[in-house]
Amino acid sequence: MKVTLNGSNLTLDHLWRIACEGAEVEISSDGLERLEASRRLVYDLAESDVPVYGFNTGVGWNKDRHIASEYFKAYNENLVHSHTLGVGPEASEAEVRAAMAIRLNCLLNGNTGIQPAIARRYADFLNHRLHPVIPERGSIGEGDITELSHIGLAMIGEGDVVYRGERMSSAEAHRRAGLETVVLGPKDGLAIVSSNAFAAAQGALVLADLFELADQADLIYAVSLEGLNGNVSPLNERSNALRKLPGQIASTANVRRFVAGSFIEDPDPDRPVQDPVSFRAGAYVHGSLRDAMEYVHRYLLIQMNTSDDNPCMLLEERRIISCSNFEVTTLAVGFEMLAIMLSHVSRTSCYRSIRLSNPVLTKLPRFLTPEEIHVHAFGALQKTFTALDAEIRHLSNPSSADYFSLAGGMEDHATNMPHVVQRLRRIVDNLKYVLGMEMIHAAQALTLRLNGNPELRLGRGTAAAYEEFRRTVPWYDRDRNLSADIQSAYEVVRSGRMLEAARRALD
Repeated sequence: MKVTLNGSNLTLDHLWRIACEGAEVEISSDGLERLEASRRLVYDLAESDVPVYGFNTGVGWNKDRHIASEYFKAYNENLVHSHTLGVGPEASEAEVRAAMAIRLNCLLNGNTGIQPAIARRYADFLNHRLHPVIPERGSIGEGDITELSHIGLAMIGEGDVVYRGERMSSAEAHRRAGLETVVLGPKDGLAIVSSNAFAAAQGALVLADLFELADQADLIYAVSLEGLNGNVSPLNERSNALRKLPGQIASTANVRRFVAGSFIEDPDPDRPVQDPVSFRAGAYVHGSLRDAMEYVHRYLLIQMNTSDDNPCMLLEERRIISCSNFEVTTLAVGFEMLAIMLSHVSRTSCYRSIRLSNPVLTKLPRFLTPEEIHVHAFGALQKTFTALDAEIRHLSNPSSADYFSLAGGMEDHATNMPHVVQRLRRIVDNLKYVLGMEMIHAAQALTLRLNGNPELRLGRGTAAAYEEFRRTVPWYDRDRNLSADIQSAYEVVRSGRMLEAARRALD
């Protein structure tokens, strides 16, 4: 399994394969040609002694310091050393692989002037499974200099790495892999450290996870709708088409497929005309999440396939110019929009769990107990999922506007994008617990209904999901340690097994 990169063809699926499935990478011939052409231009400009930021001058407040050509190696090594500033916790190996793949792909546009050998070293690291240890905090989101410098440190044979699953020094890993450490030249240090590849990598893996989780949220909602004996009229294809919201249309179509053939499609004189909004609009809220995901996906692909370097090398014009292509406000605010949307998804899930415990709405026993008086069931469980929802609500507060003016006033704007996506990652993890607990309620409600009427028809997708869930989380017939059930439900959601079972049933 190999992915060929050319600077403009990296997709979310490709990145997932590289980062999470260990796919190898190779550099396209045209990408290599651009690297070589831009490097030749670097040396041409070096001989002309034209002042170029980060090339033969310092960076930040030190932009007025001239760097003589005989000091290029020392200066670039010092740049890496002085910006190796990350603090823990450490990024996962998948996130490190994603960051290296994104940075390599963007370098292939030929706008940095980096040595082709150093660009190839990203591919070497990925293909040898040599992963620099990167502490994930410290970037303010205008180029992840403080994190990406740890990759540069590993390239010159310093710092720690994880080589084929074993942590060791970079020097030892180079020896075992049969690689020579790189020698930095003009422009190399800044090209390694100055990009937003780290935040983009963490954000991309969260987004890829969310595309599957959105489908799972639809599926769990569909099971809850059956548990409630709810109305399917909000899923009507025609009424949703009239609204013309793409996400809403997709989610309601999803739920219609999952409940196809279910008893809730049949008329029921005991069914209320209208359900609480958490049920009535559940798929609509999920649709809003899908719309937000599409926005972020669009701009993330741009981030992953273009140069965000400053200065920017213009090959056709044979010059390097100062710019602010490292600016990622569009993407950072997009990730914050996702966080806010997930707080809505979480809150409606919590309310569905609460409503399923209400006998007035469900005509089932209070708290879905199998035996009133003797079994407490799910009354206290509400504390756990609402506590996690409170965390999600707190984490969804925007932080992109919280920044300082730094470097003598030269750097007076920032986005905090790594912090934004790291909080989003935690939100997604919390949401898996919340959705797992909704599924505990929904499955319990369905078991109670099936116990009363074994001939009850479930939807094709929901029946498969219910059966798969019950393989791991059994019917709650007596009070027991619910923490174990909560963790098991989370693992089922995290694994995607219910969604796979439902898709197989529908196919």
